Amino acid sequence: MGSARLFVEAFISLIAILNPISAAPIFLGLTQGQTVRERAQIARTTAIAATVILLISAIAGKWILFFFGISLPSFRVAGGILIVLIGLDMLNARPSRSRETPEETAEAQSRKEIAVVPMACPQLAGPGSISFVIMFAAKGSGMIEMASLIGIIFLAGIASYLTLLLASPLGNALGRTGMNIMTRIMGLLLVAVAVEFVITGVKAMWIG
Repeated sequence: MGSARLFVEAFISLIAILNPISAAPIFLGLTQGQTVRERAQIARTTAIAATVILLISAIAGKWILFFFGISLPSFRVAGGILIVLIGLDMLNARPSRSRETPEETAEAQSRKEIAVVPMACPQLAGPGSISFVIMFAAKGSGMIEMASLIGIIFLAGIASYLTLLLASPLGNALGRTGMNIMTRIMGLLLVAVAVEFVITGVKAMWIG
């Protein structure tokens, strides 16, 4: 029961950090003039690329921390602070500059291929989501935890794909106000998760 609850909590947290709902309007803007089939292909490529980036981060994250001599508690605090900043931007229903700056958005308008950059990275698989999967992978102690994380990443990738695929009808149904409300709710969840990361990291550093 505890493992199932942890799985659900981790999945919800990752979805909140990825926040494909807030990425939907950006996706529509960057794919303006594309056919439905072309948008579907871009959405699929975006989801696959984001999933691959997060999988690589989850698998190699522990070794990256070891290579740079970064302790997990320190990374928890740093990652938690970063995720708090992203969550605060979401609470204000504004794009987070940690994901993408206005200059990068303007540059993306002139690119033909936007599925990988900026949609997959940094819009979906940005610093916050990468930090989250590294922290989750680093605290795991066995193959079951890693398999659970891989499953969570795949499910989050599928959810992101479906959200981008249905971006147009979703936007019409919710409207700008509805999408902002959803973003704020996810932002609140994200801040709560990030605060837990910071508190856990500080406690571990204090005890250590």
